[in-house]
Amino acid sequence: MSRPLPRSAVLGYAVGSVGTGGFSTLPGLVLAYYLTDTLAVPALLATVVVILPKVWDVLIDPAVGARSDRDATTGAGRTRLMLAGALTLPVGFVGMFAVPDPLGAASAGLWVLVFFVLATTSFSCFQVPYIALPADLTEVYRERTRVMAWRIAVLALAILLVGAGGPALRDAAGGGRSGYLTMALGIALLLLAGMVTTVVTTRGHLRRPPVAAPGTGGGYHAGLLAWREVTAYRVLLSVFVLQAVATGVMLAAAQYVATYTLGDQSALTLLFAALVAPALLVMPLWTRYAASRGKRAALTVASGLFATACLGLVGMLWLPGAWIYVLVGVAGVAYAGMQLFPLAMLPDVVTAAGRGRGGAMSGLWTAGETAGLALGPVVVLLLLAGTGFRSSTAAEQLAQPAAAQAAIVLAFSVVPAALVSLSLLVLRRYVDPGAPSSAPVPAPEGTA
Repeated sequence: MSRPLPRSAVLGYAVGSVGTGGFSTLPGLVLAYYLTDTLAVPALLATVVVILPKVWDVLIDPAVGARSDRDATTGAGRTRLMLAGALTLPVGFVGMFAVPDPLGAASAGLWVLVFFVLATTSFSCFQVPYIALPADLTEVYRERTRVMAWRIAVLALAILLVGAGGPALRDAAGGGRSGYLTMALGIALLLLAGMVTTVVTTRGHLRRPPVAAPGTGGGYHAGLLAWREVTAYRVLLSVFVLQAVATGVMLAAAQYVATYTLGDQSALTLLFAALVAPALLVMPLWTRYAASRGKRAALTVASGLFATACLGLVGMLWLPGAWIYVLVGVAGVAYAGMQLFPLAMLPDVVTAAGRGRGGAMSGLWTAGETAGLALGPVVVLLLLAGTGFRSSTAAEQLAQPAAAQAAIVLAFSVVPAALVSLSLLVLRRYVDPGAPSSAPVPAPEGTA
């Protein structure tokens, strides 16, 4: 029987989520608002700036996955590509928020677009092999659960630290362009440290190179072949993408809710903390629940709770106030499970399909996640554009029409609730390909 991974490798892998979680969260949380309310970029143009880098990311993710598989099967290991992404991501990330003052709205939008493309390329180089790595670290079902539990715990902490701390750092630095640049510099150092730590601590614990999957080709062909052949992968990815769109919508709408519904831009920090902080407390409970009831059942419960809490937030249309933090906190309890279970189920699916296809499968997975999270801000911006939202600069906050005010609330409540409810219908078809058939898998000792 395989020996357990040392804790240094488990924690080292988990720390990479500081980079992946931080970069996935912060642009989705503040970038649309930065474009429309600091750089005065019109909502439709801001939509283009937000979506085009994500389209590029979706296009290259499967190619990065195929390259990762080649590295893995030839003995070079997936960490080589991860290191390249880790070292270059901070440059693009800082550049997004370093728009020179003289640039007008259109030129500022183009500046952000160029650096966002650079950053998403680097992110793909790290994220795609990072997702495939757990299957290369251990072949034991319980060990994979242990590895993913720690990763999701660190991911929750990273999302909270970056999502709440980033805007707080921006505000403490005085807001505006200089505030965003200060935020970017501080967060970039954090992302760099987390990603490089993962590369250094895991590269010595990789299993023997996997066997190359014959006749699968590369890029999208290999990923789509797995999509067609592996039912569990197809269902799980569909659920994950739908929930990523829901998360992206809610995150992008949060800053607008804080500013225009609650009347306080800094309320974003409390909203985000209410959504993410519960994960630090309930992650062990979700892990135990999944061990006794199964991962699919646990994801079903978490998703249903999230949809219900989001639907309750529609009450902000009539009575905005501090009560919404309670419902956002309930959604946060559910969000912890929605983060944990799909990522804990993916290594099981990859192992069942063959590790030599892990990069291709994680490439398509990352492309789906990227597309889903990118669609979130787009949905919000299109709702705002269609309801007469008025863009402004940091020095002047314009009053918004009633239709735009209503669209902000609906984007934070009804839209994510509907998307997660749809994902529950898809989830009913999932069958776990890796769980032992005799009994539920007990929670491993030392999981987060």
